[in-house]
Amino acid sequence: MNGILYIDKPKGMTSFDVCHKLRKVFGIRKIGHTGTLDPNATGVLIVLLGSAAKCTQFLSSDRKTYNAEVLLGIDTDTLDIDGKIVEEREAAQYDPEKLREVLKSYLGKSLQLPPMTSAIKVNGKKLYEYQREGKEVEVKERPIEVFSIELLSASEDSFCFRTEVSGGTYIRALMRDILKDMGLIGTLKELRREAVDEIDLSECDKLEDVLSGRYHIHSPYELLSTRYETVEVSDARDVLNGKPLSLETESDTVLLVREKEALAVYHREGDVFRCVRGLL
Repeated sequence: MNGILYIDKPKGMTSFDVCHKLRKVFGIRKIGHTGTLDPNATGVLIVLLGSAAKCTQFLSSDRKTYNAEVLLGIDTDTLDIDGKIVEEREAAQYDPEKLREVLKSYLGKSLQLPPMTSAIKVNGKKLYEYQREGKEVEVKERPIEVFSIELLSASEDSFCFRTEVSGGTYIRALMRDILKDMGLIGTLKELRREAVDEIDLSECDKLEDVLSGRYHIHSPYELLSTRYETVEVSDARDVLNGKPLSLETESDTVLLVREKEALAVYHREGDVFRCVRGLL
């Protein structure tokens, strides 16, 4: 079983939990995923089965779309509803129009301080491990980009917004900064990832359906050919052996294919192309 699944991850499961269940369904151990979702979050999760796991390094996302609900009046140590409450007070009144202006102020490129709940490593250790130990560590800001952001609804004790952001953007950190600008406290109540690049929820299978045998397997070619120029080869032996090749193309990175089967990704080095990774 080799290929790619688009899963609509349910709430209450880690991304690892999803892969663990799928190992039992398909009877294979080699299963991975891209773009981790927290247990409380739902939505698009790309799962790689068997040899398709070799594609992982080529599937970093440029754009992700999220729908977020923020509960006001509660602040937690993890910035979401699952965390320990560190402050609680009656939700303050706020102007939805001012909130819309604050949201718009985040459009474009900026620097973001990652939350301590993230898996970013500092000195070889993940940030959430420092947090669990109660240790402080210096965290550097990271460049992000917000392509779109809009207020969907607003009430006395909550508001919802949708945003399309660059890969590596933390929505809970974006929420944290928005609340600070508004002079409010709050925590992330719901988070749904609606799209990863060109893949949206309409293409995803429910996990319960996959477990019941109803699913669609996507080929690595189907996904990678949208990201790289494809070069058809008639004789795949040199490609399968990872030999340098001379190719007639202006692209620096290409996907070598044989009858819509992804063979390898090659990158230009001087006058030749060298194998970055074989995919079979």
